[in-house]
Amino acid sequence: MITARQLRRMGFIGGLLILGFAGLGYRLVELHVVQHEVLLPQSEANTRRSFLFTPRRGEIRDIRGNPLAVSLPAKTVCADPSLIGPHAEEVTRALAPILAMPEARLYELLSRRWRTNAQGQWLTNRFVILKRKVPLETWEQIRHTMTNLTFGVEGRKLTRAQAQFYYNLRTKAIFPYPVEDQLRIYPNQRLASHVLGYVGLRETEVNGQPVFETVGMDGIERVFDRQLAGVRGWRVTEKDGKNRELVFLRQEDVEPADGLNVVLTLDAQVQYIVETEIAAAARQHQPDSITCLVVRPRTGEILAMATLPDFDPNAPGDYPPDARRNRMVTDMNEPGSTFKIVVVAGALNEGAVRLEDVIFCENGAFAFGGRVLHDHHRYGNLTVEGIITKSSNIGAAKLGMKLGEERLYHYIRAFGFGERTGVSLPGETPGLVYAPKNWEKVKIAQIPMGHGLAVTRMQMAYAMCAIANGGVLMRPLLVDRLEDPDGNVVVKYQPHPVRQVIRPEAAAQMVRALKTVVTREGTAYKARLEHYTCAGKTGTAQKPENGGYSHDKYYSSFIGFFPADQPEVCVSIVMDYPKHGYYGGEVCGPVFQRIAERIGNYLNLKPDVEPAQQAEGRLAARLPGASAKRVERN
Repeated sequence: MITARQLRRMGFIGGLLILGFAGLGYRLVELHVVQHEVLLPQSEANTRRSFLFTPRRGEIRDIRGNPLAVSLPAKTVCADPSLIGPHAEEVTRALAPILAMPEARLYELLSRRWRTNAQGQWLTNRFVILKRKVPLETWEQIRHTMTNLTFGVEGRKLTRAQAQFYYNLRTKAIFPYPVEDQLRIYPNQRLASHVLGYVGLRETEVNGQPVFETVGMDGIERVFDRQLAGVRGWRVTEKDGKNRELVFLRQEDVEPADGLNVVLTLDAQVQYIVETEIAAAARQHQPDSITCLVVRPRTGEILAMATLPDFDPNAPGDYPPDARRNRMVTDMNEPGSTFKIVVVAGALNEGAVRLEDVIFCENGAFAFGGRVLHDHHRYGNLTVEGIITKSSNIGAAKLGMKLGEERLYHYIRAFGFGERTGVSLPGETPGLVYAPKNWEKVKIAQIPMGHGLAVTRMQMAYAMCAIANGGVLMRPLLVDRLEDPDGNVVVKYQPHPVRQVIRPEAAAQMVRALKTVVTREGTAYKARLEHYTCAGKTGTAQKPENGGYSHDKYYSSFIGFFPADQPEVCVSIVMDYPKHGYYGGEVCGPVFQRIAERIGNYLNLKPDVEPAQQAEGRLAARLPGASAKRVERN
């Protein structure tokens, strides 16, 4: 029988249970209803984990499939300062040389044992990024170094707790971020650096998470950044109390889509030939800069594009901005005598003159528009062809006058000057061409000589290509195709004719005249080829200085193509202020010769050389009043 005392005890206990369950119920209601909006994000933050997966950046390859820019797996190296404890200095000394980081900066990161959260609360700091994009071999070196650090202690004398501390320090204090990174590598170092460009890191935010992404900063890397980058993937998952992923609770799992591969028209071997030859020329002539462009005239395909000074895109920050500038498209200058091809081509196309017509060249001095124009030789009568052969300023000026301002301006624009070529590179300038309404009287005589306007090296080369391929101006073609990671062609780029500038018959006449430039009577005898006929034009332009023109600083150039009557290759060379020699035929002609012979051999072009006696005999018959003395000018 239950006594009154037992009943009271049971009632007391029951009351406590009721109160306890009531309190628990209230707490549950408070947590799930009242504080739901506050606590749910905190709970998810403790258990939910989001990862962003970076797609593999596409490769840049040459026309034969050789890799020029690739992305290799890499690590983001992280640290847990709470595990490093008092040993930050020792770890710093061991890892700073491997990570190539200043010791002071690394020590600062490893010593951050505390951090504050969004609410300003102090928390143990268990995660800090030391360095991104660390090559795998470097990470292995870091791991091996950490594993073998002794920290001045003997394992036999440690307690179990101490042994566990040093085990964690050696194996867990330095660790890679769980999502793989990648490192952009340019395996050929400086080769085609101005074409390829380089990449950098940009910090952005995705769903509240800071993200560092690789972006193209210049060159093809910049222009085709979106196609190369691909599309990132992501994963949303749950973790347990030991920070392990609960795979069966994955909520989202989207694989990244790797970037496309960009296949250039560039041929790495042709690029190598060009770069080795202009490097030798730079050592000999000591110019401020030198550029070279190699093009297939009929298609506009670029086989090589080189600029000195250059840089290594693996470490672009080690070079001044001036070295990273692609002068082929960014710089503009007065072209000098190479521009004579425009006025002569226009005059021939209009029927204003024939190659055999004779022009009186004023014996070397011609007063016009308040100025006196000069030639480097006291030429009397020259044929139109002879004006090209000898590069007569006065002869070109008189042809400009025959054309007139409007027609001359028409051909300047038709050949592509005053507008961007459309090459797939950033920073291209359109040059500087004034309309005739803004010309002084003397401009009609100065412009045919290559003064009074500014052009880019790219524009000048493609103007010559238009003459070489029958009068058609082509758009520069630098990218051949885009491929997916499996090698399937996604986009194929085709040659693009811009316009027919001159009639094929006029272009053929120009080729005939330009072939004489590389004979003994021409200004570029040193550019002649042993195995191929060639045609071209020299240029020597004084550099602007203090509102006038320098008397000892020049732009020197030569643009030529071969074989002359069935052109396969056009080569343009420009030097800015060479210190040893300055006439285009003298300093750039031999560079053209060496590059052209090597490229012709590499491409297996069939030799087509004519007997020298026949070529020079025909030339002498077409140069009335011209001395047989060899003159290398302009």
